[in-house]
Amino acid sequence: MKVLVIGHPEAVLGFSLAGVNGQAVTTAEEADRALDVALASKEIGIILVTQDIAGMLQARVEDLKLHSTIPLVVEIPSPAGVSPDQPSLSEVVLRAIGIKL
Repeated sequence: MKVLVIGHPEAVLGFSLAGVNGQAVTTAEEADRALDVALASKEIGIILVTQDIAGMLQARVEDLKLHSTIPLVVEIPSPAGVSPDQPSLSEVVLRAIGIKL
């Protein structure tokens, strides 16, 4: 099973340096299409979506986070950072895929 990042171009670039494929998106329409393609793929086991992009598709991403098991949909912090009440990117990635950044 593969991991795919859908989100802010900077986040996708960062994950690509670690060998994780991604789809850079900037609009809700692009994000919606990228999610459709990722959900249809049998190879993708985890979809990481940056918070800024998840906010554009809030209802859909929340539903996927709650009900999708394969692929697992995980919301990760956007490049702007996280608020103090949310876990850091390294904590989210460690919990989601077991890799310590």
